[in-house]
Parts: sequence; structure tokens; C-alpha cells
Amino acid sequence: MTNQRKVVLFIATSLDGYIATENDSLDWLFKVEGEGDNGYSEFYDTVDTVIMGRRTYDWVMEQEMESFPYEGKECYVFSRTVSQENENVQFFSRDVVDFTNQLKNKEGKNIWVMGGGDLLHSFIKNKLVDEMIVTVSPVIIGKGIPLFKEMDFETGLTLKSINRFNQFAELHYEVKR
Repeated sequence: MTNQRKVVLFIATSLDGYIATENDSLDWLFKVEGEGDNGYSEFYDTVDTVIMGRRTYDWVMEQEMESFPYEGKECYVFSRTVSQENENVQFFSRDVVDFTNQLKNKEGKNIWVMGGGDLLHSFIKNKLVDEMIVTVSPVIIGKGIPLFKEMDFETGLTLKSINRFNQFAELHYEVKR
């Protein structure tokens, strides 16, 4: 039996559990003093596939960047309304479980599920996430887009490591099966 690729959530959250404000702003995150790139480069080298929801993709594309930030990686966007594929991403509206299990069984590095909330909820509910790396920012924003939606199920975790990047705390969990 070969080792399956892992699906890993790598995301930042406010101390009160929000990944963005109600208007999709991350300004609160960039005001905090970190250390280097807060572990991003080390994590990024472990993945060759990126999965995101449509709102996250739109937010990424609205940022003023010189080039697509995930060039060289397979990039998939789950969307209820499929858009035209381009050189950077493929859009999908089909079953998330079948598609993800196909990806997990292919040769390669790990798979990064980066958000947003609806997609993450679907991944957790369907037991597709193998590890979670959550970086907690010492900010309370009061309301916004929650990291985890209300659920009618439990997901057990085992703490693998804790890292500190100046004012950020990175919590690395393995999902219990």
C-alpha cells in the first residue's frame, strides 16, 4: 500500500475564531508583528496542489500582485458557478469527496485546502482533512467569517506541535480517524 497524500488546512484566524471580517478584509492580520513569513515557506514547500473556494479565489485575484501567487502548483477552485479555466486554475462544481479522494490517490506532495468557510466545512464534514495548521493572531475582531461553521458532528484532533512566530501562535493538529 502506498502512502496517500494528506489534505492539510493551513490558515490564520483571529483569537475569537474569524478568518476575515464580514467584508472579506484581512487588514487585522497584517497589523500583527510576526517573524519572517510565519512558517509559510516551509509549509508551501510540502504541497503541490492548492484547493480553494470561489470567494477565496476572487479575493486572491483582487489583490494587487504581479503574478498568480500559486504558480507551479496544481490549483483547483470549487464553485457553484463554474468559470472559464485559465493557465493558473481549474474550476470545479462536482462532488468534493470523489474529486479529493482522486487527488489523494495520485502521486505527489500534500494538498493545501486554504478556504473559505463553506468549502472547509464540507471538507471537515466529509472527513477529508488530515491535518490542520492554524495560526492564531492576537486580535479579537468581534464578528466576521468564522473559521468553523456551526456543525452537528465532532472532529477529534491530536496536537502535533506548537510554534511561536513573535506574536503569532501556530497550532499543528492531526485529525483523529
